[in-house]
Amino acid sequence: MAVLDILKVDLAVVLGRTRMPIHMLLRMGRGAVIELDSTDSDMVEILANNHPIARGQIVVTGNRISVEVTELIRKAEVVREPGIRIGDGGAALLGALSDAL
Repeated sequence: MAVLDILKVDLAVVLGRTRMPIHMLLRMGRGAVIELDSTDSDMVEILANNHPIARGQIVVTGNRISVEVTELIRKAEVVREPGIRIGDGGAALLGALSDAL
């Protein structure tokens, strides 16, 4: 199980998206507000290593903001082929895990 301690996963929650010309982005400074294409009641995407894994709802309790997972996203059939898709070094990690067991 110690091998799992070194596994790193970047998690991101996508609240919304927008498009803007690069010159507008370069003019923005601290405190600038970017308008997104979603509302506060829309579902958010949860990404692991830039791959969508779930959708959820934003939950605000007092001064805490959290995400309630409401739907898991199944892998595409192409990704279900035998092999590992954890990211760089994933195969070596699984090899070390199986050796440890």
